[in-house]
Amino acid sequence: MILDGTLPASIAAAARAVRSGALLGLPTETVYGLAADASSDAAVAQIFAAKGRPSDHPLIVHVADAAGIGHFASTVPDFAQKLVDAFWPGPLTLILQRLPGVATAATGGQDSVGLRCPAHPVAHALLAACAAPGDAATHGG
Repeated sequence: MILDGTLPASIAAAARAVRSGALLGLPTETVYGLAADASSDAAVAQIFAAKGRPSDHPLIVHVADAAGIGHFASTVPDFAQKLVDAFWPGPLTLILQRLPGVATAATGGQDSVGLRCPAHPVAHALLAACAAPGDAATHGG
């Protein structure tokens, strides 16, 4: 099914799908990627399976805004906060120390997490509509 990302009803339907564990195709300002709820290991596993990607190759976790960093990262160094203030939303990914017990599958079990706040209006609207703090998306082929 293809939804028109400019319609509020489409964003609401996509958010319901993410919350239910579905896998979505999602535009960002750089590429189209696959997206799922980063807090659900089962949902994230669908990305790895669909892409044929090794499960220890981390995904980027998208957040709706800077407040989402605290759901996934244990600390935000001053230099990282300055980058967020200057370049988010946008195609900047921060690699930060991951909070224990969160987004384990999305990070490939690593102690760090890649975080991005996309500027694309559809991605941004979906993230804002989701009850989950973020979604994980692969970028590229």
